[in-house]
Amino acid sequence: IAGPSNAAALSLIDRWPDWPDRAVALVGPEGSGKSHLASIWAEKTGARVLSGRALGDIDLIAALSTGALVIEGLAPQQADEVALFHLFNLVREEKANLLITARTLPVTWPISLRDLMSRLRALPVVTVMPPDDALLQALMMKLAADRQIDLDPALMTYLVQRVERSFSAVRAVIAQLDREALRQKRPVTRALAAELLRTDAA
Repeated sequence: IAGPSNAAALSLIDRWPDWPDRAVALVGPEGSGKSHLASIWAEKTGARVLSGRALGDIDLIAALSTGALVIEGLAPQQADEVALFHLFNLVREEKANLLITARTLPVTWPISLRDLMSRLRALPVVTVMPPDDALLQALMMKLAADRQIDLDPALMTYLVQRVERSFSAVRAVIAQLDREALRQKRPVTRALAAELLRTDAA
């Protein structure tokens, strides 16, 4: 679902292989949709998807065997600096593509390896912002339709004003409403939503 918050990231995915560099970072807060966007790109390119925590334990050449790789959730406290530096070099040598997802800008990481820091400074970054109201409502409508729930517009407005502004939080609240409505044999209403949100806050 497209919106102002993810427009730049969606454009990046759509533009591939016309990228500003062979390696690009997708940066944004938890729940902003980075993983979903990375999975779309991985499906499009045949990329393998690996956790940032596993970077020091993998065969980098094998990981790049399809010509594309996603490193998911790379964080400075977990980054194997030597492995990451070698990965950047291999991407260029193999003429492959690399998509890194992270919560913080790589250029701000406390990196001790000088050559790696220079790579991170040159790394193009696309930022995914938290979703706006319109995007959250569109996502709610889609998730509710997938579960055959008829969401009243007033209920969507009520939820958007009270749920954490992230895709994961919206998915969780729709799933919770569906479960409770089935359990209590009640329709999905504002009253049910208010009960659930009060329970969560307690």
